[in-house]
Amino acid sequence: MKSHARRSWLKQVLALSALQPLAGWPAFASDEATHYPVVAPRSLVFPRDFGAHPDFRTEWWYLTGWLDSGPQPIGFQVTFFRSRTRHPGDNPSRFAPQQLMFAHAALALTNEGRLRHSQTSARVGPAGVSFDTADTALQLSGWTLKRTPNDRYDIFIPADDFTLTIQATPASPPVLLGESGYSLKGPSAALASYYYSRPQMAVQATLTLKDRISENRSAPQNLSGSAWFDHEWSSSLLMDGAVGWDWIGINLFDGGSLMGFRIRDAAGQTLFSEWDWRDAQGHRIPAKANADWVPFGRWRSPRSLIVYPEGFTLKTPDQQWQLKTLMADQEVDARASTGGFYYEGGVELLENGQAIGRGYLELTGYGEPLRL
Repeated sequence: MKSHARRSWLKQVLALSALQPLAGWPAFASDEATHYPVVAPRSLVFPRDFGAHPDFRTEWWYLTGWLDSGPQPIGFQVTFFRSRTRHPGDNPSRFAPQQLMFAHAALALTNEGRLRHSQTSARVGPAGVSFDTADTALQLSGWTLKRTPNDRYDIFIPADDFTLTIQATPASPPVLLGESGYSLKGPSAALASYYYSRPQMAVQATLTLKDRISENRSAPQNLSGSAWFDHEWSSSLLMDGAVGWDWIGINLFDGGSLMGFRIRDAAGQTLFSEWDWRDAQGHRIPAKANADWVPFGRWRSPRSLIVYPEGFTLKTPDQQWQLKTLMADQEVDARASTGGFYYEGGVELLENGQAIGRGYLELTGYGEPLRL
């Protein structure tokens, strides 16, 4: 077995085994036997809430953006996940997998027509796998995401066929989504997350690509661009009947921002949605308070055979916009880490056929219902 294949196999085995109690460990029946905190309205406090919240079930830090690279821009995604397992908290072993970490990174290279993506996973505790509760400081298998004292995010991703270094500088304080950071995900107060974004981040990046034939590394490219950062944590699952969500984070060219999502059922109908359009000063625009998601076209993945929309028309009673993808094939194969497939791709927001912003579109639950 080749070394890279063996590493991939071993990672999958470790990730899967970490999700089940080992022989001789105390037994427990279900998620209901494990206490996870409930999300309730409260004020977010920084820098504390830049850090991890390990009592909650699920958490992620998520950076997406566009890099200017001549006539063919490059899209990028970097996501770190933390997951609190169902293992008993009173197990004294430092090897008990009570916290897991996963990370995904992807490049949308239009000249290749398909994502280059990489993933890694491990339990928290061994050397090099950690998070910090005081501020953003994540380490996993040599991948790092850290916020500096002067409020800059430094990222290093040494993936198998690319190396990406990013310095991302926010343009403003965090944008608190929902009601001051308390973001409902359904009609019940039990379905909520704590959620803030940092749009309009200025990015400096260094990118090195490995040639897929010769395996030689290219000369480093120094690139600039813009990015969107999300941090969200919760203990709740999707509402009854939901299979997944559609989400966008768009940096508008006028300095504003747009975050929107809808929770979707198996028939593609919207069960719940949120829409947050801000001007360049960070103020909500009430006239653009929500929109209907109308999918158009069909794109079938040649790997998963899942069918995704080609794009969306976003409609209010008075206006409409279109989401145009950077390229068709932006599907992430996450079976070796978080499991399954999802779509994570660069998009432009168009109004009357003209681009007014750039960002990312996330589509989950199209192949099978999403399980957090």
